[in-house]
Amino acid sequence: MGMHRGELADFLRRSRERLTPRDVGLVEGPRRRTPGLRREEVAVLAGMSADYYMRLEQARSPQPSDQLLGALTRALRLTADERDHLYLLAGHRPPEGARAGEYLRPSLLYLLDRLDGVPVQVLRDLGDLLAQNDLALALFGCVCTVAPEDRNVVLRWFTEPAVRDHFMAEEHEEHSRELVADLRAAVARRGDDEASRALVARLRAASAEFTALWDRHEVAVRRAHRYRLRHPGLGAIEFDCELLATPAADQRLRVFTPPPGGTDALDVLRVLGPQHRCEEEPA
Repeated sequence: MGMHRGELADFLRRSRERLTPRDVGLVEGPRRRTPGLRREEVAVLAGMSADYYMRLEQARSPQPSDQLLGALTRALRLTADERDHLYLLAGHRPPEGARAGEYLRPSLLYLLDRLDGVPVQVLRDLGDLLAQNDLALALFGCVCTVAPEDRNVVLRWFTEPAVRDHFMAEEHEEHSRELVADLRAAVARRGDDEASRALVARLRAASAEFTALWDRHEVAVRRAHRYRLRHPGLGAIEFDCELLATPAADQRLRVFTPPPGGTDALDVLRVLGPQHRCEEEPA
């Protein structure tokens, strides 16, 4: 990512001009001929030299560090969107957004209920299944018999052989690699936090296959892919899966739609309903 010095300088100057000393707890004092904070005041608030900040606004500074950008974010009272913009202009990847953990926003639950025409699931970035609608339950089965800490699609794939029965045998290897590569990306985004370390350690201890794939260090975020499934009531069926971002950085909406001309399976799934799969394990 390259640094956009001119746009960065303009953004800093205009962000500074939007603030007043009162906004940041400073005494306004007399003789303010220009609006907003002075450069020296921003430098003090950010804990940097006034000369370095002046060079930033004059588009002739070296690339600022993540630490310095964080200090400028606080000094200029930037919103999350403005902070991300600042990082991108400076040539850095923005920090990860707030995490929701297992908490589901009411608006997300409402959306889950309204999307009742296709199977929908809500997953954490590490693969924990948080919620699913009735059609997803009819497609994959319920998790009522599974302990909450075990409701993870990666963990179950590598530790419960029966889960793989729902997938075409010739695609098991590819599916394994995709799951591990996506988990790699999620762990890196999280900065190797406690939850990531615990899950990876558990998987490594339980599965030699997972360990071998993890050690290959392949990375690929799963965004859209085709699922070819073996359903006990429908036989072989296909769904296209789209991973949609949610306001939380660690949650995703997984939506399954039939490929063109493949709505018959979805129609039968609606008729069957979730009850016939309540004794089954989810894939």
